[in-house]
Amino acid sequence: MTTTVSANRKGDRRERELVNALDDAGFAVMRAPASGAATERELPDVLAGDGETFYAIEAKSSAGDPIYLTGEEVEALLFFARNFGAKARIAVRFDREDWYFFHPGDLYTTDAGSYRVKKEKALADGTDFPEFVGETEKVTLSEVGGGGGIDRETEERREILEAVRDGHMPVEDAIDVL
Repeated sequence: MTTTVSANRKGDRRERELVNALDDAGFAVMRAPASGAATERELPDVLAGDGETFYAIEAKSSAGDPIYLTGEEVEALLFFARNFGAKARIAVRFDREDWYFFHPGDLYTTDAGSYRVKKEKALADGTDFPEFVGETEKVTLSEVGGGGGIDRETEERREILEAVRDGHMPVEDAIDVL
């Protein structure tokens, strides 16, 4: 019982930490007071927006590795985000690391239907906090090297598909462009 209580306190502290960091970055942000088991409604842990983009965020932290989310948690997040008009994101934080963000569709799905994020995956493929809040932009090695990378046409297709995935472009518009 004591372990569960201390784990819940740590999770609450991490959620407040995320809320404060987003607030400091200029987002309007709130921690859902009834997230988790406190209500029959499934609510995300954090709602945040910067006037242009709105996020429904499920926040998880761990001292160890990996972080798991149930299929129900992810489905509830996606349902809420869609109905609210927000982008669904999973925020993960490992001890002594920063926050990393993922679209739920980018997470590994286990055979049992759970979702998993390993620390290595977060560090390698996650969107870090500065990029998430628009302070920096991720640059790949091929972009830095200038040669041998993806050609411009392939890059434009990728950008269009990402815009559809992130809800910035309707599928019909993407079909017309492609």
